[in-house]
Amino acid sequence: MKKKLLYLGGILLVLALVTYVGLQFFLGSIVKQGVNSFAPKLTQTKVELAEANISPLSGVGTLRGLYVGNPKGWTDGKAFYLGQIHVDLAPFSILGDHIVINEISIDQPEFVYETRLVSSNIGDLLKNIEAVTGGKSDSPQATAKNGKPIKFEVKKFVLTNGKITLGVGVAAMTLPMPPITLENLGAKEGGITPGELTFAVMRSVTSSIVSATLQAAGKIGSTSGAAATEGVKKAGEAIKGLFGGKK
Repeated sequence: MKKKLLYLGGILLVLALVTYVGLQFFLGSIVKQGVNSFAPKLTQTKVELAEANISPLSGVGTLRGLYVGNPKGWTDGKAFYLGQIHVDLAPFSILGDHIVINEISIDQPEFVYETRLVSSNIGDLLKNIEAVTGGKSDSPQATAKNGKPIKFEVKKFVLTNGKITLGVGVAAMTLPMPPITLENLGAKEGGITPGELTFAVMRSVTSSIVSATLQAAGKIGSTSGAAATEGVKKAGEAIKGLFGGKK
C-alpha cells in the first residue's frame, strides 16, 4: 500500500511539474506573440521580442531582447534596444482583459538618437504611436479571448542606467540617460490600452533623452559644436511640442 501511495505521489509530482512548465511556456508565448504581432502596428516600425518567461504562480518574469527599429526616413537601424525587462504581474491577470503589473524594471537600455534640424527619429516614433492612439475607429486594438479590449494598470515603471548614442557613424557619441520612475499608470482610468501605456512611457523616455542631449550639447565649446548645439536644441523643441510644451 505504501509503495502504491509513493508511486501515486510521484506521478502527481511529475504531473504538477509538467503543468507548471507548460503554463510558464504558455504565458511566455502569449506575451511574445502579443508583442511581436501588435507592437509593429503601434510603432509602424520593426519590433521583435526574442524571449519571454513568466512564472504562472508568482507572476514574476523576464522579457529579453526587445528590438524597436527606426521610423521611415531614418537610418536602417534601431531606435532602441532593451536587453532585459523584468516584470512583476498579478498572477494570471495576463489571461484576462485587465492586466495588473506591479512593476516593470528596465536596466541598461540602449537608445539611438538621430536628429535633423527640427526632427528626430525618436520624435517620429512617438508621433507614430500618438497617431495610432488618437482614437481612430480603425486603430489596431489588442483584445483578450473574451473579445474585450486589453487594458493595463502599471503600479510602478523604472528605467535605470540607460545610455543614448547621439548621431550615427564615427561622429556618434554616447551619453548617460537620466533615470525614469513612473507610478500608477492607468490606475485612475481603470486601465489603459497598450498604445496609451506605450505612449505614456515613451513620452517620459523622450523627455529624458532630450534633457540628456541638451545638457551634453551645452558643454560643447567648439564652433562646430555650437552649430550642433543649435540643431539639437531645435530638435528638442520639436519633440517637446508633442507634449504641449511640457518636458
